[in-house]
Amino acid sequence: MAALPERGGRVLLERGARGVSETWERATAASTPESAPRLIALGGGKGGVGKTFLAANLSAILAHAGARVIAVDTDVEGANLHTWLGVAQPRASLADFVAGRVQDPLDLVIATPTPNLGLIAGTHGNLAASQPEPSRRLELLQRLRRLPCDFVFVDCGAGAHAATIDYFLVGDDGVLVVHPEPTSLENAYSFLRAAFYRRMQLVMQKHDVRERVREAMDQRNTRGIQTPLDLLREVETMDPEEGRRFAKSMRSFRPRIVVNEVESADEIKLGFSVRSVCRKFFGIEADYIGYVNRDPAVREAVLAKRPLVDVKPKSDAAVYLQRIARKLAEAAKGKRAR
Repeated sequence: MAALPERGGRVLLERGARGVSETWERATAASTPESAPRLIALGGGKGGVGKTFLAANLSAILAHAGARVIAVDTDVEGANLHTWLGVAQPRASLADFVAGRVQDPLDLVIATPTPNLGLIAGTHGNLAASQPEPSRRLELLQRLRRLPCDFVFVDCGAGAHAATIDYFLVGDDGVLVVHPEPTSLENAYSFLRAAFYRRMQLVMQKHDVRERVREAMDQRNTRGIQTPLDLLREVETMDPEEGRRFAKSMRSFRPRIVVNEVESADEIKLGFSVRSVCRKFFGIEADYIGYVNRDPAVREAVLAKRPLVDVKPKSDAAVYLQRIARKLAEAAKGKRAR
């Protein structure tokens, strides 16, 4: 992973500290990546589970390691990734792209106090139209793939809105963030279910099969389809070719699990339980890539408005974050090597 030129890194730090914005294109003009960035999307369905905390810290860790990173806050209705990254008042945000005032997301990237780390904020939202229309959303996702960096972290909003699901699905890594409490688990399973069906709806080519997937999204559907495995059997009966396509897409859907704010051995094991449920009821394989313990140092980072790994880099939680970041980096390295 190539680092920014030394001069560029200083420009980002100085301008970020003063709150002055500059496009990532100008800041990295002398260093363009050879391949598309790896997109890492963090979702979970429920608000307050730590998606933004993880997005800020994992992106900061990889930036410190020399990677060029852009963090994107897609939660236009409740954006706070900029606060975690030490940017007080972003002058531009994703809301400008949604409104059509800006055509290229690259022009929305602003500097942060962390060298090598840029931000597309989610502030200044329009409550009448908080997310792009489907065609505009597709354009946004395609343009994120062309950003001049090594990693793009996408902080998904709460809930299972179509836009939120699409942001999660577009990632090379879809990271499901779970909090060890019943409401979080319930929402995580609902989010996974919605993501799975949305993926299948996009993959299926024949109208009647897509309609069957749409029917299955209603948990009280009259056909008795309760799980993705039930739907697979239904599709195979309807059209064997589409059934093979369905099964192939099912195998390739491999979310990664992180449990945040654990306090006991039983809560650490929660990730393995979620993985087992994914295999048994969804028919998909999920990877449990780590957990982060509950740590009082996190509150210090919140008050300092900076990533924990900057404020307390040797804290227990920061160590666990480093491990998760390492696994994501290794996955990216493995993909590029193939």
